[in-house]
Amino acid sequence: MDAKVTSKGQITVPKTVRERLNVGPGDYLVFREEADGTIVVEAATSDVMALAGSVASKVRGVSVEAMQDAVQQAAAARAKRK
Repeated sequence: MDAKVTSKGQITVPKTVRERLNVGPGDYLVFREEADGTIVVEAATSDVMALAGSVASKVRGVSVEAMQDAVQQAAAARAKRK
């Protein structure tokens, strides 16, 4: 299957590919590079777990206590605004 790139950098995704990815107007596609340099196209509307690990995060998580503290601080800040 071929797709021509326009001067604006756009392509028309062939019908068979759209059907295979189950995407239509307004849906998003994700372009992901594999370790070997291969580019993989996936529907962004597909299983979110398929994207796991595709974005590095510096946040490693927080404790339950830290979450509770943040909720209490936010509630206190809202109460002060009233």
